[in-house]
Amino acid sequence: MTKWRVDIMTSFMVFASDVTIKVGGNVWTIGLDLIIYLVVAAVLGLIAEYIVGWRVPFGIIGAIVAALVGMWLLTKVIVIGGIGDYYIQNIPVFRALIGAILFVGLWHLITYGFYRRRYHTRHHTPITE
Repeated sequence: MTKWRVDIMTSFMVFASDVTIKVGGNVWTIGLDLIIYLVVAAVLGLIAEYIVGWRVPFGIIGAIVAALVGMWLLTKVIVIGGIGDYYIQNIPVFRALIGAILFVGLWHLITYGFYRRRYHTRHHTPITE
C-alpha cells in the first residue's frame, strides 16, 4: 500500500513540474527551468537598459529579447574565459549581463541616428507691431 502512495506522489510531482500545450501538430512544454530563464533574462535586460540609459522598444518584452540575444552572444558566439561567474540555472549571469549591455548599446547606436533625423525645428517669425 505504501508503494502505491509513493507512485501517486511521484507521478503527481512529474505532472506538476511541466505544462504541456498542444496546438495542432505542435507540442510546447513550459517548465520551471524556462520560467526561471525568462525571469533572469527580464532582470538582466532591465539592468542593461538602466546601465546604458536607453530603452529598447516593446517594454519588458524588448528587454527580455535583448537579454536573450546578449546571453546567446556571450555564451555561444563569443566565449569569454577567465571571468569568475555566478550561475543561475546554468546561466552565467555576469557574461549574460555584459552581452545584454552590449546588445542594448548596439541597438542604441543603430537607432539613435534615426531618432535624431526626426527632429524638426520650426522657424518662428517675431510678431512686430
